[in-house]
Amino acid sequence: MRALTVLGLETSCDETAAAVVRGRAPGPGAILSNVVLSQIDAHAPYGGVVPEIAARAHVEALDEIVERALAEAGIGLSDLDAVAATAGPGLIGGVMVGLTTAKALALAAAKPFIAVNHLQAHALTARLTGGVEFPFLLLLISGGHCQLLAVEDAGRFHLLGTTIDDAIGEAFDKTAKMMGLGYPGGPEVEKLARCGNPGRYALPRPMVGRRGADFSFSGLKTALRQIVSAGDYRDSDAADLAASFQSAVIDTLCDRVGAAIRMFADDYPEGHTLVIAGGVAANEAIRSALVARAAGSGFQAKIPPPGLCTDNAAMVAWAGVELGQLGRFSGLGESPKARWPLHGANAGGSRKASAP
Repeated sequence: MRALTVLGLETSCDETAAAVVRGRAPGPGAILSNVVLSQIDAHAPYGGVVPEIAARAHVEALDEIVERALAEAGIGLSDLDAVAATAGPGLIGGVMVGLTTAKALALAAAKPFIAVNHLQAHALTARLTGGVEFPFLLLLISGGHCQLLAVEDAGRFHLLGTTIDDAIGEAFDKTAKMMGLGYPGGPEVEKLARCGNPGRYALPRPMVGRRGADFSFSGLKTALRQIVSAGDYRDSDAADLAASFQSAVIDTLCDRVGAAIRMFADDYPEGHTLVIAGGVAANEAIRSALVARAAGSGFQAKIPPPGLCTDNAAMVAWAGVELGQLGRFSGLGESPKARWPLHGANAGGSRKASAP
C-alpha cells in the first residue's frame, strides 16, 4: 500500500497544533511539519487550563497554524490524501474548534476526513517514530489518563488496568500547586526532584503488590498535603519532598507495569514491547526507571521523543495515516466528544472505504 500524506489538527486542551505527516504502517513515518502553539502564558495566572480561554485561543490561532504547517511541509491542500483531527476526548470547546476546521478543509479540498481519538494518537506515536509492531503493551500516562492496555491494531485496545481515582499528570500538577510551584506543575516537580533526597519522606505506594494492574494516586496526594500543612514544613524541604513524591510515583508505576507485563504475556506471547506514551512520559526519571523495569521482564521499552509525548498534531496526522490505510474514514457529521474511552471497538474512524 502506498504512503499517505495527512494533515492533522490538535486542539483538545491548551496547545493549538497542526502537522503534516507522510508514511505507511507500521512506520516509521516522515514528519514534514509539526507546528505547536502553547497557551501556557495565558493559563499560568490561573494555575490551570481555563476551558473558555483555551477555546478562544484556538479560534484565534488555528488558521495561521494550519497555513504554517502546510507551508513548512511545502504542500497545498490538493496534495493531501486526508485531513485528520482530534474528535475527543478533551475540553469540548477546543475539540469543536479543531474538528470543525478539519471538516471544512476536507470538504473544501474534496479530501477524506478522519476523526481521531486523542489517546489513540498518543498510543500510535511509537509507530510513527520507531515502527513498533503490533501487538504491544501500552502505558498511557498524561494529565487526564493513566492506563495500561494491550494494543492489537490501530483501533483495537484492551484495558488491563486504569486509575481508580486521579490521573498521574493530575497528581503531579496538584502536588506542584500544594507546594507553591509554578505552572505547569509536572516539569516543576521533576526539576526540583533532581536536587532532592528521595528517601527523606516515607510516602505511600498505593496499590503496590495488589492483584491486577490498577493505579491509585489520591492517597499519595493526601499524604503529601499533610506534610505541606504541618507546622514544621519549610521551603527548604521542597526539593526532598518533590524527590520523595516522584520516587513514590516511579515505584508505583514500575510495580503496576510489572503486573501488566505478566497479564499481557499470557495472552500475547509474541509481544515483547512496552510503549510508554502521554505527556508524563517526557519525565526523564520515569522514562529511565520504566526502561529498566521492562528490560527486567525481557521487554523492550519504546518511548517517543519528549516533544512528541506532549500534545502535538504529528501524532494525530499519523493516526490518520494508519486509519486511512485501513479505510476507516469518518463522516462530516462526526460529533466532538468530551469523553471517548480508548478500549473497545472503533477507537477512531467510523466508516470502511477504499484507501485513497
